[in-house]
Amino acid sequence: MLNYPLLFVERLTEHDLAVLTTLDGSPSDVDELRGLLHREPERIDDMLADPRLFELVFETPDDGMIAGLTPLLAFAVLVHRTMQDLGSASYVPEWVGAGERLPVFDVDTLRDFIEDVTRRYLLSEFLSSFTRVASGSVWVRTDRGYRRRRYSELDPLGLAEMVESLPAGKRAAGYRRLGEVALFHTGVFPDHTVRHPISATRQVRLARLAGMDPDEIVGVDYLQVLEQVGRLSYDRAANEPSLPWQIHQPLQDMAANFIPARRFLNYLADRYLHGMDTGLMNPVS
Repeated sequence: MLNYPLLFVERLTEHDLAVLTTLDGSPSDVDELRGLLHREPERIDDMLADPRLFELVFETPDDGMIAGLTPLLAFAVLVHRTMQDLGSASYVPEWVGAGERLPVFDVDTLRDFIEDVTRRYLLSEFLSSFTRVASGSVWVRTDRGYRRRRYSELDPLGLAEMVESLPAGKRAAGYRRLGEVALFHTGVFPDHTVRHPISATRQVRLARLAGMDPDEIVGVDYLQVLEQVGRLSYDRAANEPSLPWQIHQPLQDMAANFIPARRFLNYLADRYLHGMDTGLMNPVS
């Protein structure tokens, strides 16, 4: 299993570390802080959960400081802040439809989910990965020869078709990304997702590519289809022979906990991404 706190530390930039040195009790020298975190990487968790860091980054930010902050660190601060919010919450506003939320008292499930440090790292990495979205065009073979086709990784069907066209040994990363795209649509922008579903024909095609029986989606809304696609895609990624063994268990865990992950992201997004101007992420068009 990977040491996720250490992996997180390895990805911090000099600027990120400089921001962390401003916290009380931290070494004031960037090199000294980096050395400390390499020796004791578990310390990063306490720093990310420090309320003063959230205030510094989101409530009283300095433009020069924020400009150089990596999305990974910024989203990690939000993930940890949301974890703290859940610690004192008696209920969570549960997504039940576009623009609709109902209070649900099952907070313990979300607390248990986000207590795991690996999940916190993966969700921070997941959110930061969508600050830049891959798009472009590829050549595909059709009955009429090769045709250029535009693609965006935010299009689940287009991504699923591309993954199926990859050599068997290279599909693990594609399946993982398809799981992440499904989680992004259902967890971060569920209102937009249900208001702009793909056609029924495309949903059937997506279901087949994800390994589902199309009959399973009869009478099911698009968000629920994507939940199934996400869970199955994470599971297929975890079971690809080419997948590095260190990431096998975390991806299996995401497959098994897709719904808690989606609910946690709904809570985070409503509270911080849509409810306050973080400048981190804008709705997909």
